[in-house]
Amino acid sequence: MQATRLKTDYLIAGAGAVGMAFADTLLSETDATITIVDRHAKPGGHWNVAYPFVTLHQPSTFYGVNSKELSRGVKDATGLNAGLGDLASGAEVAAYFDDVMRNTFLPSGRVRYFPMCDFDGDKAFTSRLTGERWEIEITRKLVDATYLKTSTPSMHTPAFEIAEGARVVPPNDLMHISEKPDGFVVMGAGKTAIDTCLWLLAQGIEPDNIRWIKPRDGWLLDRENAQTDPAFFKSSIGSQALQFEAIAASTSREDMFDRLEASGYFLRIDPNTRPTMFHAATVSRAEIDELRRITQRVRMGRVRAVGTTEISLEHGTIPTTPKTLHIDCTASAITNLEMRPVFEGERITPQTVRPYQPVFSAAFIAHVEATKPEEDKNRTCNVIPLPNKADDYIPLTIQFMMNQFNWGQDPELRAWLKASRLDGFAKLVSGIPEEDSEKRAIIGRIKAASMPAMAKLQQYNAELKAKGERHA
Repeated sequence: MQATRLKTDYLIAGAGAVGMAFADTLLSETDATITIVDRHAKPGGHWNVAYPFVTLHQPSTFYGVNSKELSRGVKDATGLNAGLGDLASGAEVAAYFDDVMRNTFLPSGRVRYFPMCDFDGDKAFTSRLTGERWEIEITRKLVDATYLKTSTPSMHTPAFEIAEGARVVPPNDLMHISEKPDGFVVMGAGKTAIDTCLWLLAQGIEPDNIRWIKPRDGWLLDRENAQTDPAFFKSSIGSQALQFEAIAASTSREDMFDRLEASGYFLRIDPNTRPTMFHAATVSRAEIDELRRITQRVRMGRVRAVGTTEISLEHGTIPTTPKTLHIDCTASAITNLEMRPVFEGERITPQTVRPYQPVFSAAFIAHVEATKPEEDKNRTCNVIPLPNKADDYIPLTIQFMMNQFNWGQDPELRAWLKASRLDGFAKLVSGIPEEDSEKRAIIGRIKAASMPAMAKLQQYNAELKAKGERHA
């Protein structure tokens, strides 16, 4: 079949949240033509195959594209998020991105969208349905919005053996249970496992009927500290002051984490087990209380094999039954932790330039592409390493503070951040009235503690490098 030739200013590989946020800013701030290629049938990336009970774990105000609000602008009235900003469900997020594509991108006349297509990485892509092939001339840049390789439970291949007759399912399949299991085993320690445990409890499953296999325990973030409503200024901005003060006062890495927990910046489920993982999962304190009802927490390493009578783990075995339902929550949300420069000639690779906020980062990078000279772009978009181990919090926070400082020196960037709906905090800290002494005092505490905190972080990072625990 002869290839069809196309011409575009930007080719974006991936119509997930990152690709959509990048395209939205390009569409708003340039006159460029944009071609978006994606393997899914609809925009939204992994949200198309997410488990049915998934929600955002940060407020909806932080998510989506810059030009269109996702949040309903309300606080949840019931449930474990009551009193905090609404959390969009997976279905709401998928419908939102579909709406952005159909009612913002395509009507512009400058965006072409090719779903159900595989991009071959060499300026060509092929339809999964028809086999039709397109060769594309890119006049400006290729944007690889698939680099982080988001993984979902339903697409995940377990890294452990499954015996014939053993019942192992992803969270997606919980909706299809037709008979009562003997019990439930949740395998995994991240946000998917947290969501699954909370869903099971919400369905009335007794806590004693749930076993939770946790290879590692993780530090968690308090959702109350991520609210953009001005009423939460003391929590959201105050937590940043408490964070820097805790770091500045610390005497060791271990002491720093203890102080961060005591300040309310970090949470953990089990007070008697020290976390060794940090994936930035964000929870409410009510969710923590609910999760603590599950007392059968298995800490014997990763799952090696699931049989009909026992589960083999790295450090032992535990019994099971043929009718026990084992829920595989072991997929890593991000499977590519390697960093590369964002701007490399004719290629842009969006990555996080602000921690925990991939869509803000994508929109920011697109703005830098649209407005900054080539030689300044990578200096403006220093990549923040994605965390895995607890100590990864240290280099992550160093780079976050450096980025924030550098952006603050640029009046144009300051104005963009203040106007960006994806920057939840810029509006909170701008224009504080002189008479609001409480808020001004919090800002003063952040300024006073930031340099001492940076000095401690750099000291701890040097210690990690000396021990060979950091590569950079």
